[in-house]
Amino acid sequence: MTETNLDALKYPIGKFQYEGELTNEFKNKYIHDLEEAPSLLRNAVKGLTEEQLNTTYRPGGWTVRQVVHHLADSHMNSYIRFKLALTEDNPAVKPYDENLWAQLADSINTPVPVSLDLFDSLHKRFVILLKSMTLEDFSKTFLHPKNGLVSLGRNLGIYAWHGKHHIAHITSLRKRMGW
Repeated sequence: MTETNLDALKYPIGKFQYEGELTNEFKNKYIHDLEEAPSLLRNAVKGLTEEQLNTTYRPGGWTVRQVVHHLADSHMNSYIRFKLALTEDNPAVKPYDENLWAQLADSINTPVPVSLDLFDSLHKRFVILLKSMTLEDFSKTFLHPKNGLVSLGRNLGIYAWHGKHHIAHITSLRKRMGW
């Protein structure tokens, strides 16, 4: 497999590109994307067998099951980072090794509906929080050890993209495999 083909499998919707200063239009679009993500994820895995859930979406990639659990893990971290930034002045956040998390027993063995329900409930709360925020609130930041100061506006864009990115891993695999 060529590097170009592998990149297409790794980034089926392309890499994240920040639009710049958050506007009401982008804020509303990103919040809508996050609000829609749980049902899109549920539809993406609907009807998959255990064997299909344990199939990697690309060579060297995670299984569909691990992708579902990763979305719940990652978006929980983001939600907490939002709450920290809204209640503290530039709080330092702790990164985590998503690849190591994906190798833990709960990411390999837990039935997918557990994280589908978690993702759904988490996003209900997350969206309520996001809709309550002003544009000024989105300029608040947290300090990430690798990424420096990250504004909540940028983080909102990242996570709107992140959900679509991983859901596309699953839907593009289904298309390629004829599932």
